Amino acid sequence: MVGELSFRKKIDRCPNIFCGTRQFDSGKKWRMESSSSNKRYSGRVFGPQEIEQVRAIIRTHPKASRQQLSYRLCEAFDWRKNDGSLKDMSCRVALLRMHREGLIELPAPQHRVNPCRSFVHRTPQGEPGVLLEAAVHELDGLRLDVVERKSSALWNETIDRYHYLGYKPLPGAQLRYFAYAGDRLVGLLGFGAAAWKTGPRDQWIGWNREQRQRNLGGVVNNARFLIPPWIRVKGLASKLLSMAARRLPDDWAGRYGYRPVLLETFVEQERFAGTCYRAANWTCVGQTQGRGKLGDHRLGQVPVKTVWVYPLARDFREQLYR
Repeated sequence: MVGELSFRKKIDRCPNIFCGTRQFDSGKKWRMESSSSNKRYSGRVFGPQEIEQVRAIIRTHPKASRQQLSYRLCEAFDWRKNDGSLKDMSCRVALLRMHREGLIELPAPQHRVNPCRSFVHRTPQGEPGVLLEAAVHELDGLRLDVVERKSSALWNETIDRYHYLGYKPLPGAQLRYFAYAGDRLVGLLGFGAAAWKTGPRDQWIGWNREQRQRNLGGVVNNARFLIPPWIRVKGLASKLLSMAARRLPDDWAGRYGYRPVLLETFVEQERFAGTCYRAANWTCVGQTQGRGKLGDHRLGQVPVKTVWVYPLARDFREQLYR
């Protein structure tokens, strides 16, 4: 599942990551497929004119790194987040997909990265802890701490070790939390960008395509949720979900300058029943067709999941219809 607590089970993971700087031959022949149709990458539509503009930026700056090209493209298209900063990571993903589809040719990255390698860093802090068995009301000092830069590696390591999906970077805007009972780590949660489209959620909201494109940032995805296997506390999972739902809007506004109005998550149907989400008053609105988070047409390429939502504001529909 994406967003359900679990023991870790190894699966193949191939995150789209690239970085680095390397010069390349600007006169090298482009290997591109011509297309008259529009393309959508990272939630933005690129027509033939925009694709040609991307090519022109690459030709004009033959010594620029992929990161530098993404900055220039964001500025050229005024591609920004709600807080006004550049949508650099979304742009990098878009550029990489264009490159892989043969529409553009990016400079080679300076550092080669194994795209299927897990988060391999291991520390004593990530080792299994002492077994804790209790009822949730018996825990003292239950709280959520936002993951900061200095604690990010521990969150990544713990998710990679004990969550069945392992670790990969969350897309777009994001917030991650550690859950503590006193000084005991009892849970981890991660929230990131919402799915571009999914029928059950979109029908439940009732918005049209233009409204979804305009207001998708108001929906946040619970991408990871883990109770470590040595923590056995009845009712803890639903308690943490409720705490996160109360806490996240303010934290998100503090970091990104606006308040999301709806949470979503996807629970792998063959693995989990979504019991903790139901106990935390989330609503199951249907199931996916196995097309993945981008909603493309590769039917059956990913496991079928149930779709769960949780409103963060009474007028969430009105805000998403604007």
